[in-house]
Amino acid sequence: MSQASDLTAAQLSTESTSFDTVDDLIEGLDGQGYLVDDDLAVVVHLATLLDRPLLLEGPAGVGKTELAKSLAAAAGRELIRLQCYEGLDESRALYEWDYARQLLHVQMLRDRIGSELAEAPTLAEASAALARADVGVYTESFLVARPLLAAITTSTPAVLLVDEIDRADEAMEAVMLEVLAERQVTVPELGTFTARSAPWVILTSNDTRELSPALKRRCLHFQVDYPDTDRERRIVSVRAPEVESGVIADVVDLARRLRELPLRKSPSIAEVIDAARAASYLSASRHASARDHDSPAVDHALLSLLVKFGTDLDTARTMLNSDRRSEDSDRSGSGTPISADGSSPRGSVTATAFGSGRARTAARR
Repeated sequence: MSQASDLTAAQLSTESTSFDTVDDLIEGLDGQGYLVDDDLAVVVHLATLLDRPLLLEGPAGVGKTELAKSLAAAAGRELIRLQCYEGLDESRALYEWDYARQLLHVQMLRDRIGSELAEAPTLAEASAALARADVGVYTESFLVARPLLAAITTSTPAVLLVDEIDRADEAMEAVMLEVLAERQVTVPELGTFTARSAPWVILTSNDTRELSPALKRRCLHFQVDYPDTDRERRIVSVRAPEVESGVIADVVDLARRLRELPLRKSPSIAEVIDAARAASYLSASRHASARDHDSPAVDHALLSLLVKFGTDLDTARTMLNSDRRSEDSDRSGSGTPISADGSSPRGSVTATAFGSGRARTAARR
């Protein structure tokens, strides 16, 4: 749960804030451990100033969802999330009626209604009397607000996250247009609900299908990609400060090379952070044990955190085996080369965590 979600309504109304400048936005996100690219920061800032939805498209695992969470926490806003999936319908996205409570309400009124209708001489008059009676079944008290309506009716500032909208079908996109364009939701039985406190809206898409022009027209758009090597190292360092810089450098380099392969799913930033922690743990266990861990099994164990499909795993192992043969050839010729940043030349995590540790430590010093 995000930090903003833990705040009470009173705290949210008094502690929510806007960002006067792009630098304020960057600083706020940095305080939540999110290192944002300058170009993306400008677009996010414009979305908050113009009160326009922001559509973030890009591969899975590049930090789109995390940006919305960090933005809500940095601004002191409640995070309201709609997780899209195939088959999502209006009752799960907008609202639904609490039929159980409605039925109980009708049962409670049944005896009284019966006594009043008994005085009607004909069935037609009884029907007309029932139509005139306000039994209060379709009232706001029986309305169950789902994320889209909840974001409109909340009186506290909020961030509405519509996550992985490309998983929903185009009919669901059409349902969302009223919320995105006019910040309102129409309930036929009650009328139109207009936003009490205009939410910041962020939509994410993993590019699994093309979104409709109508939806894109209503949004600011930004294509999010994997960060460059330097920024990804800084991200991992912030999220896993206990991991040595040399280990981080090698894990990030390994992830970068895996992303260059024709994989079904490339390693996400979160998976890179987990892999860096795993490499650090394995390094510590190597120092605590006399057992030799310098083997292909170590790299393959880390691949279990970075690669999630069997065909991808075969491709990645072929790359690692090729690198290992090349490194063995380098060692037999002129010794193990060391990069200026302390990482191995081909990103072998084993080399840093379990290989020539003394030589690499000396190089970093």
